[in-house]
Amino acid sequence: MKVVSENRCFGGAQTVCAHRSDSCGTEMTFAIYLPPQAESARVPVLWYLSGLTCTHENAMTKGGFQAHAARHGVALVFPDTSPRGAGVADDQAYDLGQGAGFYVNATRDPWRANYQMYDYVLSELRGIVTDNFPVIDRHGITGHSMGGHGALTLALRNPELFDSVSAFAPIANPTRSDWGRKQLSEYLGDDESTWSCHDSSILLEEHGWKGDILIDQGADDQFFDLLRPEALAQVMARRRQSGLFRMQAGYDHSYYFVSTFAGEHVDWHATRLNKATSGPG
Repeated sequence: MKVVSENRCFGGAQTVCAHRSDSCGTEMTFAIYLPPQAESARVPVLWYLSGLTCTHENAMTKGGFQAHAARHGVALVFPDTSPRGAGVADDQAYDLGQGAGFYVNATRDPWRANYQMYDYVLSELRGIVTDNFPVIDRHGITGHSMGGHGALTLALRNPELFDSVSAFAPIANPTRSDWGRKQLSEYLGDDESTWSCHDSSILLEEHGWKGDILIDQGADDQFFDLLRPEALAQVMARRRQSGLFRMQAGYDHSYYFVSTFAGEHVDWHATRLNKATSGPG
């Protein structure tokens, strides 16, 4: 692992690192923010998964999460959204290939050689972060759009690894949306029975979530029909799942929306991560 850049930020350090990934078979880049509290003690971690076309940099520079993380003493991790490089398969479309890994392990050529983003985020990068930075094994996860889909599916499938989960405008029902069916068929094949484990609405219906869930969705989101938030909201109501599903009037799909509610999401996770850290009583 090598340090690409490091900047002082709200009393802590915003660092960008690169490393050779065994999961993805190429060099991967990620960003990590360590709050000032990490200089004297280990801190919990909030993962932020980004959306289509993004890299590690978008949320790092536009999301406004660091000030809130510094208040609470929470580390932030911003992974990339896909493998990258000259030898990595790609597509001319913005919503497939590099920048559009969808947080799955691809099983079809030409994608499977590098597109193992589920394992990369869940196992490999998690291990790198916990082994090399002053963090404790308490993890929350959030994300936006494709990253909201990733955050929800990773948490719902691995509740033992995450203590809190939220999402901004997630792709909530990809097996029934053009933002999902295209990518899942390309990465996983035409057998739709293999898709359901990457659909948060289906996963929540079948398994529920051990705690509560926070979802923020812009009511004026230009991609509303592709996201299918109503599917997830209906499942939450049907299962009487503890949580908040908030429709935010006037907000679209941009980072203006994400940054507006970033503080509330960090507050949400910090409360649950600190509770998990302190233990019963």
